[in-house]
Amino acid sequence: MGKGGEDRGKKEKNGIESRNKDNDTFPAWAKDVKECEEKYEVNREVGLSDADVEKRRKIYGYNELEKHEGVSIFKLILDQFNDTLVRILLAAAVISFVLAWYDGDEGGEMEITAFVEPLVIFLILIVNAIVGVWQESNAEKALEALKEIQSEHATVIRNGKKLASLPAKELVPGDIVELRVGDKVPADMRVLHLISSTLRVEQGSLTGESEAVSKTVKAVAEDTDIQGKKCMVFAGTTVVNGNCICLVMETGMNTEIGKVHSQIHEAAQNEEDTPLKKKLNEFGEVLTMLIGIICAVVWLINVKYFLTWEYVDGWPRNFKFSFEKCTYYFEIAVALAVAAIPEGLPAVITTCLALGTRKMAQKNALVRKLPSVETLGCTTVICSDKTGTLTTNQMAVSKLVAMGSRAGTLRAFNVEGTTYSPFDGEIKDWPVGQMDSNLQMIAKIAAVCNDAHVEQSGNHYVAGGMPTEAALKVMVEKMGFPGEHHDKSSLGCGDVLACCQKWNKMEQRIATLEFDRDRKSMGVIVNSISNKKSLLVKGAVENLLDRSTSIQLRDGSVVALDQYSKDLILHGLHEMSTSALRCLGFAYKEDLSDFETYNGDEDHPAHQLLLEPRNYSSIENNLTFVGLVGLRDPPRKEVRQAIEDCRAAGIRVIVITGDNKNTAEAICHEIGVFGPYDDISSQSLTGKEFMDHRDQKAHLRQSGGLLISRAEPKHKQEIVRLLKEDGEVVAMTGDGVNDAPALKLADIGIAMGIAGTEVAKEASDMVLADDNFSTIVAAVGEGRSIYNNMKAFIRYMISSNIGEVASIFLTAALGIPEGMIPVQLLWVNLVTDGPPATALGFNPPDGDVMKKPPRKSDDSLINTWILFRYLVIGLYVGIATVGVFIIWYTSHTFMGIDLSGDGHSLVTYSQLANWGQCGSWKDFSVSPFTAGSQVFNFDANPCEYFRSGKIKASTLSLSVLVSIEMFNSLNALSEDCSLLRMPPWVNPWLLIAMSISFGLHALILYVPFLAQVFGIVPLSFNEWLLVLAVAFPVILIDEVLKFAGRCTSGLRQSNSTRPSKRKAE
Repeated sequence: MGKGGEDRGKKEKNGIESRNKDNDTFPAWAKDVKECEEKYEVNREVGLSDADVEKRRKIYGYNELEKHEGVSIFKLILDQFNDTLVRILLAAAVISFVLAWYDGDEGGEMEITAFVEPLVIFLILIVNAIVGVWQESNAEKALEALKEIQSEHATVIRNGKKLASLPAKELVPGDIVELRVGDKVPADMRVLHLISSTLRVEQGSLTGESEAVSKTVKAVAEDTDIQGKKCMVFAGTTVVNGNCICLVMETGMNTEIGKVHSQIHEAAQNEEDTPLKKKLNEFGEVLTMLIGIICAVVWLINVKYFLTWEYVDGWPRNFKFSFEKCTYYFEIAVALAVAAIPEGLPAVITTCLALGTRKMAQKNALVRKLPSVETLGCTTVICSDKTGTLTTNQMAVSKLVAMGSRAGTLRAFNVEGTTYSPFDGEIKDWPVGQMDSNLQMIAKIAAVCNDAHVEQSGNHYVAGGMPTEAALKVMVEKMGFPGEHHDKSSLGCGDVLACCQKWNKMEQRIATLEFDRDRKSMGVIVNSISNKKSLLVKGAVENLLDRSTSIQLRDGSVVALDQYSKDLILHGLHEMSTSALRCLGFAYKEDLSDFETYNGDEDHPAHQLLLEPRNYSSIENNLTFVGLVGLRDPPRKEVRQAIEDCRAAGIRVIVITGDNKNTAEAICHEIGVFGPYDDISSQSLTGKEFMDHRDQKAHLRQSGGLLISRAEPKHKQEIVRLLKEDGEVVAMTGDGVNDAPALKLADIGIAMGIAGTEVAKEASDMVLADDNFSTIVAAVGEGRSIYNNMKAFIRYMISSNIGEVASIFLTAALGIPEGMIPVQLLWVNLVTDGPPATALGFNPPDGDVMKKPPRKSDDSLINTWILFRYLVIGLYVGIATVGVFIIWYTSHTFMGIDLSGDGHSLVTYSQLANWGQCGSWKDFSVSPFTAGSQVFNFDANPCEYFRSGKIKASTLSLSVLVSIEMFNSLNALSEDCSLLRMPPWVNPWLLIAMSISFGLHALILYVPFLAQVFGIVPLSFNEWLLVLAVAFPVILIDEVLKFAGRCTSGLRQSNSTRPSKRKAE
């Protein structure tokens, strides 16, 4: 924005600022035109002078939206490391790197292994940071899209001259602007004078209204909402009819669109983590504490190995510190950190969410931000716009009322269809090919007194011109042409509006009496094939009846319009209006004495009558009334079932619309948001009534559906904010600029793909390709299924990590050599566990996934019982991996499996547990052993048997860990179901994934270079039998635990059920 005038005198500056302050609160819409001109010190004929413009620009700046400083790339990168698990990994990588550097002088095989580990960890962290930065850098695109809808030029009067193409950013408050049809409004302005008889502006993207709004110069009440400000035009909206002179009131960030810009920016600053991210963060904090405790315990247990002392006079003296052994236990701490953190989890989650987005895309839900897939699953409230989401956003005739066979009788026809397609539905009980004279006249007026057109665009039909007029033309196509058998299939080969074209050929338009707000009608003078002039009129039913003296009956005869017939028509009008139908009447006049010889010639005397709109009412009198139609923006066919599905799934639907209350209530009754006989006085409020409500949260907590009509952007934001404060997970739909702040603020912002503005799409998390509410419900079901599968693999991976921690802890506690090194654990966590975890994302969805209430956003990933189960499993993993290590060193047979084939020497358990004292043992020797083609000889230093010689035992431990985790993935198919009820083949992808993981493990075992990097050797057949024998019991143990879980589930649920407490309380 521009700065204040620093070089001006203090007195002048204070005066300007005082006026600016007054301006901020000046309600131009409530003041008459003269008062507005005086306030802004301007004359509409002359406009501002150059000096005035400069002075005001110093106060108000340029008419453009602010460019907020985005977060720097450096800060975005730093933010990626503001995560507990990431920090632990970073510390582990740094320590590991330092230790590898320290050990580098030794060279050989261990040097390669040591450097692989920190580099892999660093690689994980870098990839994680890149993905995070990429996602967050998209956050500000909604603000850029908002600038695209601003006008670039304006026609302005300055210094008494008209400037036809002034850059819109140079406008200041007080400027006089001329608007024409098709112009984009460049600022918020007060209408001073209508040059045309009418002015209509399309402002639905800002206010949510479903139709273009007629504008006036008349002032309105000061407390009127934005939709009611009929004398104001707003920046970013479009003039669809007429032209006018306006006074600029607000520019730049002070306009309504500027306020939306500020709200989007504010909402972007308040974006919260998804429920899953919050759970994982909490898990990370708990994990940090546990790792700290375990590391401390390990150090306390093993402090005697690297720190010794003697007691002298009762006090410890002569401390001896072994740096070599201290670094060894540092390595154990690093191994603990690597073991405890599921490094592969981010990659698996991203993969699962990406697969989820593909599934959703097939259902017309395009996910822009991956975490949205998971958040959808716990949505508790859907705040839906009405126009275009619950309805088609395409006006359609739903009822046609024609005159009967005699005066005082009417005929009504229900018209099917919800789109602009002539093939969508038909007219019920229609006399196909036998249209009577009265119906022919209705069709003629609807087709000829009409400026709209309909075109086919791909599989859709789109309207050009006013939506109501387009709907009338579609009705004419459904009526057919008199004397012809109406065959819809034939229309597809030619023009979409074939019948309308025939009527227009029969009745040539020679003059148009434009619609104006006083007479509320439009008329056309036509010349028929027989060279007979007539006037065809459509407009507000009451106004046409007031100017009608007769009615046309079914057979075409004309009788006088008596009071009974008029009351009957008005009664029908009232019934249709209370059903939220917009009604239009049709009338004609054949006695046009002034226009008998008129053919459009400007020199004809009758042409002068047409130049003055005030003459139109006198021309459109003594009419013959022929019928009326009821139009509406109809609800989508599938929405009612989708609302039922939401109710069954425990999801509340709140309809928030800018449309008027009666229309919105009628639609809500029809689609099932409200029951047919519900008293909705407490459930349906306008936005203003809601903001004035004494207890807004209590209102939003009501069970059943809610409706907020005439809603402004600030109302939508406030509703979303209150719902989120109350612990709800909110999905918000919208298509307009006015919806963008609320879309940004909601947990899930859902934009419309067809009717949606770019601003709304950029602010959203998900875009509906078909603009259909039922697509949201399908996406929620998919989100729930994905979350359940994610929960399965998260539990699987975490249980595996618990097992690894137990293994390392037992190793340290027992004092035996380190069974697995960190690079092996990294391989298991990243590669071996990855395919099964990803495959668990393909588990088939539960049949009742949309018949359960939504999970609470604060529900834990792992409840007490599940944690106990995985602690038991983890303890078994620890015992199995450490146990197989001990078995190889201390026994040549296990369960009848011969392990002596490699020729390795046996030691006692006591020797194994005190291997650090090997140098002091007398006569200790070991024989060589073979592993694949390698022979390990320890003649030079028998104690190496516990260091480099542990390679076979370490390989057995790693293989047992891999095998247990493969079997454990079968356990994760279902939380409580036995494998007998849900066998492995229900998810064939899991079996393929297990094969891949076993194949990858075989790869590092039997490829010499990889075996060297990972510090392992090939296994023999008998050794594989030992691995499987030790690993398989994990299935049996979990089956027992699942059985116990099923038996006690009722008891656990009753204990965990407590009345939910609202955050507000």
